[in-house]
Amino acid sequence: MKKSFLNFLMFGALMTALVFTSCDKNDDPVPGIDPDPDRWITVAGALMGTTPGDGNGGTMVYAVSKKNAKDSTYSINVYDNGFPVKSTRTARLQSAEDGKTLFNIAYVGDNGGEFSRYKVNGGSNFVQEDVTVNIAQYASTSPRWAKLFDGDKTGIAVNVAGIAANNASDATQPFAYYRGTATVLALDLQEVLIRGYKQYQIPLTTEEEALGHCIFRLDAPVLNKAANKLIIGTWMQKRNPETGTTESSFTRLGTKSVVVDYPSLENPKVITSTVGHGDCSGYRSFNSFTADDGNIYQATQREPAGSGSRILKINQNNEYDNSYAFSLDAALGVSNVYVDCWRYAGNGKAYILYSHDDAASDYVAWLDLNAKTAVKVTGIAYDADLDFGQYQGVLVSGDEVYIAVTPVGKDGNIYILNSKTGAVTKGAKLVNKAGNHYIGIF
Repeated sequence: MKKSFLNFLMFGALMTALVFTSCDKNDDPVPGIDPDPDRWITVAGALMGTTPGDGNGGTMVYAVSKKNAKDSTYSINVYDNGFPVKSTRTARLQSAEDGKTLFNIAYVGDNGGEFSRYKVNGGSNFVQEDVTVNIAQYASTSPRWAKLFDGDKTGIAVNVAGIAANNASDATQPFAYYRGTATVLALDLQEVLIRGYKQYQIPLTTEEEALGHCIFRLDAPVLNKAANKLIIGTWMQKRNPETGTTESSFTRLGTKSVVVDYPSLENPKVITSTVGHGDCSGYRSFNSFTADDGNIYQATQREPAGSGSRILKINQNNEYDNSYAFSLDAALGVSNVYVDCWRYAGNGKAYILYSHDDAASDYVAWLDLNAKTAVKVTGIAYDADLDFGQYQGVLVSGDEVYIAVTPVGKDGNIYILNSKTGAVTKGAKLVNKAGNHYIGIF
């Protein structure tokens, strides 16, 4: 009897293990299968302020199902049917990984710097949750911010303010540098509160500062694989040491990023690339990504004339890997590529939204970061009035990458790109209005 009972227990344990093993296996993503077919697709459009395409009139959003987003016979009119999110100018939007929550920090105006959270219910039904926090007193009414890829836990806002010479208040002292006060602030997206912030000056080398170089803007923070450092992009500036005048033409330094400890936000350190010489701040979207291989890949902007945007690599020691050279000019066979926006899509693949010299339109290209190749995507209706300069949101869902393509003042479409095969599917029609353009999918 005892032996039969033990056999019964062993059989039960084996069946339980098989059940849990089976469940675990079924929970793994299956190649070619949509991991989240019920996810909302939120489309964002920017309204014209005073000039067509300036995006300064506010932001409208509208949510549709994936099925409708993929249907080329379906029409979306965010301007007539959408919901206005808070922002005097273009809102700075991010979405939860499941698409059910939209995060926003209002940009300038009376509510500039105010973080708000919206429940996405489809169509124009966005319900603002009864939680807000304003970070303006720390990071200004126009903060740059990005959501970390940490399960929707944290947003990082950054700012540089009050750039001045060390001898601004006492001209009898010798000039040594121009510096501003940098702010790095961690925002708890779930509890909706400021988790912490640090403010400090971030020096360059003595020689660089003596020439008038300084950090003008911080942007596009990303968390490293070890989750113990933030890498923050920079936009560099040079001022005349004698007059303080900002110089528009100067010999650029190597591309620089600021590394700070996480989550303490302390100990800022500047790292410098010898491969790139442009800025790595991006503009209104992510600009650095931690890839599957554990390294960080970063696009550059404003490279010296004749040398367009590059993709740089930061290794797991949080230093630039100067053996990795990926020139987009060389890969695409054109001159002065400028990356307006880009998105890592997994498995070493990425997409860039870009322009270049003599281009008849802005374009989209498919990248292989390991092979260092880039191919212009065909199957998209390019147009002379297509401008990705203010583009914010590229959505990655499994193998699918969603982008909104609308020339200023003209109708366009959602396009769904397969990051593994390169296939292009024309999705829902995006109905436009004069002076407006769609700026992202979230």
